[in-house]
Amino acid sequence: MKAIAIQRGERQLHVLDVPKPTPDTGEALVRTLRVGIDGTDHEVIGGSHGHYPAATDHQILGHEAVGIVEDANGTELSEGRIVVPTVRRLPPGADTNEYFERGEPDMAPDGTYVERGIAGAHGFMSEYFTSPTEYLIPVPDSFWEYGFLIEPISNSEKAIELAFAARSAFDWQPESAFVLGNGPLGLLTLAMFTQRREPYATFERTYCLGRRDRPDPTIDIIERLDGTYVDSRETPVDEIGDVHEKVDMVYEATGYGKHLFETVAALAPNGVGVLLGIPDDRSFDIDGGRIHRELVLQNKALVGSVNSHVPHFERAKESLATFPDWFLDALVTGVYSPEEARDAFEDDDTAIKTVIEFSAP
Repeated sequence: MKAIAIQRGERQLHVLDVPKPTPDTGEALVRTLRVGIDGTDHEVIGGSHGHYPAATDHQILGHEAVGIVEDANGTELSEGRIVVPTVRRLPPGADTNEYFERGEPDMAPDGTYVERGIAGAHGFMSEYFTSPTEYLIPVPDSFWEYGFLIEPISNSEKAIELAFAARSAFDWQPESAFVLGNGPLGLLTLAMFTQRREPYATFERTYCLGRRDRPDPTIDIIERLDGTYVDSRETPVDEIGDVHEKVDMVYEATGYGKHLFETVAALAPNGVGVLLGIPDDRSFDIDGGRIHRELVLQNKALVGSVNSHVPHFERAKESLATFPDWFLDALVTGVYSPEEARDAFEDDDTAIKTVIEFSAP
């Protein structure tokens, strides 16, 4: 079968011919429909994130997938069911650990998990993949085109859950949110904030940060979602309060290390910043005393979040169902065959979200 992978010691894509997998007991065989491409995939290719599966000379990419059950293999699933896989798994040879036993693999520390397509396990960017059924989320048949978006949405669902939990000691009614980053994850999150469903129903004003000149397709999406575009070259994050307003929530998805500190200044009293971007090592001159003082005297909070699990995927299904068709059509700017994988990974200002399509239902 065809698989899109990188080889050890290389930094380029290959379309490999690899054996079709056979499901073990408790696993189903899934025929891949579509796999989305995101920044983590580029980091894996570049060697700055993740690691290869043990004793292999290649890494199959892809962690945002939707597929159809080809062989239920005696499990509770049925052939023909559309499913979305989660990402984290137990390391090879491990029976269990406390995080997986609790159903919280997304909270496990390094060394206690592998991640499909990222760290220590092959991904889903192949014609078929297998998975234990507890990691396969059934979705409606109509989701076959955009179901791969459930994985990134689930990361936002978890992050926002943690942000609300950090404010749960008092009656918090956030009215404004600032999304840092106008890439696919930022735009998906902005759409979540504007669809008027719990727990986001109280957001009345939204902002989204970018570094692009008009005309630009991401700015068009932001403004069609009734968000305000903020150009960081004109208004840095810590100045949004002077130009617009201090906000109740900051959602950071850029991976720019300085935004951690600027977020504190952007927050209104009682606000919370949630951090998802993963920065490189970098040093800054900061006023640590001011930041500490604002956190304490204004009841502000910062939380970090990575990965997600089944409950967040279930909520992501609900969010995806609320997105208007125009938004999904505008977000996904290219659908490519496996043979066109290198084109799909090309980055330019016209591309927002690209996807590899292996088959249709």
